[in-house]
Amino acid sequence: MSKQESTKEIIDSYRKKQNQTWQNVALFVGAALLIILGAAFLITWLTGAQLDIGGIFSSKTPTPTITFTPSPVPPTATITLTPTEALPTDTPAPSPTATRSGAVIYIAEENDTFSSIAERFGMDIFTLLVYNAGEDRLNLDMSNPILFVGDEVLVPAPGATVPTPTPIPFDVLPGFRVEYMVRPGDSVGSIAYQLRSTVDDILEYNELEDPNAIYPGQLLLVRVNLVTPEPTEEGADEGPANTPGSISTLTPTP
Repeated sequence: MSKQESTKEIIDSYRKKQNQTWQNVALFVGAALLIILGAAFLITWLTGAQLDIGGIFSSKTPTPTITFTPSPVPPTATITLTPTEALPTDTPAPSPTATRSGAVIYIAEENDTFSSIAERFGMDIFTLLVYNAGEDRLNLDMSNPILFVGDEVLVPAPGATVPTPTPIPFDVLPGFRVEYMVRPGDSVGSIAYQLRSTVDDILEYNELEDPNAIYPGQLLLVRVNLVTPEPTEEGADEGPANTPGSISTLTPTP
C-alpha cells in the first residue's frame, strides 16, 4: 500500500466519522423535540389548556418601527358669559279698585247671564233689563232675555232704579190712556186695580189672550178710571186679591 492511498483512507475515515457525529446529533435533537412536543400535548390534554405551538419555537425579533405620536393640541379657551343679576325692582303695591261712579259697558263672556251680571254689579236684574231694553245693539226680547258672548250690556250707575208708576189721580177722565211698564210681581189683575181699569179691557186693548203671559219690563197701554172702588165692609180684609184676571173689589162704571 502506497503512502498516497493511506492518506486518502485516513481522510475518508475522518469524513465518515464526522458525518456519523452530525447524524447522531440530529437524531438526538429530533428525539428531544419529539419528547418535548409529546409532553406538551399530554399536559394540554390533561389540563384542557390551549397549546400555542408557535410559542415553543423562538420567533424572529421584530424590526422596530418609528411611530409618530401627535402632540396634544391644547384646548381652546371657551369664553363663558356670566349673567348679570338684574337689580331688584320695586313691586308696586296693588291699588284698590276704583269705585264705579257712572254707567259702564260690560262685554258678555262665556256663561254670563243677565242675572249673573246683575249680581256681579250689585243690582237687581229687572233694572238691568229695563236699562237695556231700549238698546238696539242687543235687540233684547224682554219675554225671553238671551245673552250672547260679546254682547255689550249697559250697566247703569250705582243706585239706579226703575221709577215707580205715578198714582193716577181720580179726576182723570175715564178712558184716559197711559203706558204702564210691568214690574216683577205684577199681574193683569193688580195692574187693573192700581189703574182702576179692568182685566178684560187690558187684555183686549193689548191683544193679549192669556192674562198670565205678561212679563217684567213689558209695556202695556191701559185705559184708567174705568171703574170705581167699592166701599170696604168693616172688619173685612183691606185690599184686593192680587190674582191675575180677578179684580173683585172693582165694579164697572155704567
